Amino acid sequence: MYYELYIDVLFLVNFMMDSLILLTVNQVLKCPSTHGRIYLGGVAGAGLTCAVIAVPVPGIIKLILFHTTVNTIMIKTGLKVKGKSQFWKAFGLLYVASFLYGGILQALHPYVRAGSLFFAAAVGCYYLIRGIWKFLTRLKTLQEKICEITLYTSAGEQRVKALIDTGNALEDNLSKEPVSVVDKALARSILTDDDMKNGFHYIPYRTVGKESIMPVFRIRKMCIHLKDERWVEKPFIGVCEECVSEQEEYQMILNPDLLGGI
Repeated sequence: MYYELYIDVLFLVNFMMDSLILLTVNQVLKCPSTHGRIYLGGVAGAGLTCAVIAVPVPGIIKLILFHTTVNTIMIKTGLKVKGKSQFWKAFGLLYVASFLYGGILQALHPYVRAGSLFFAAAVGCYYLIRGIWKFLTRLKTLQEKICEITLYTSAGEQRVKALIDTGNALEDNLSKEPVSVVDKALARSILTDDDMKNGFHYIPYRTVGKESIMPVFRIRKMCIHLKDERWVEKPFIGVCEECVSEQEEYQMILNPDLLGGI
């Protein structure tokens, strides 16, 4: 059985797919590579693929060349990988990205028979995979910034989840101590009249497009549950009008100065 291949079409399809795969791997590894260099890697991968197909050698040799020489040159040309460790990560991610693209395009195959639709679907796959990766990265970053805290007040103990917000530079204008923030719902459940009288006063604060004042007071103590527990005696707590987390992923915004400013 013989197949008729158009070398220009084969080169164009491979160049596009190799470039998209390299862009995806670069997005994950954050290599200091430019778009021009990535496209050069796509050219190298597509050119070598066409050359290997054209060379009259046994199929097993072609298979070895595809999965060793072509991939290695494509990575070395398109990505500024540093050291063996990053190279092998890029090598593995190259196959993961290839399987993702292949699976999505296979599912779309009945609807993208025309060549122009195939190219559009391939580019759409890139943005879909890129969007999913960004979402997972943000989710992982958020989870790393969330810790558990036990608050000790006159009402007893309350264990809550808190976001370690590096953008929270709120401090008491009198003592210059850091202030952590809870919303009204949590404040009602953990505070008594005795707590509200303990150091109660108002401080000014600013958010995007808004300036207002916030009630603050001291609680007895709190324990921040990290790798090593951090105890804070008589910390300041502020109560904001808005909900601190719309998805209720956490109930408190912790001032990073309580952890040494991290």
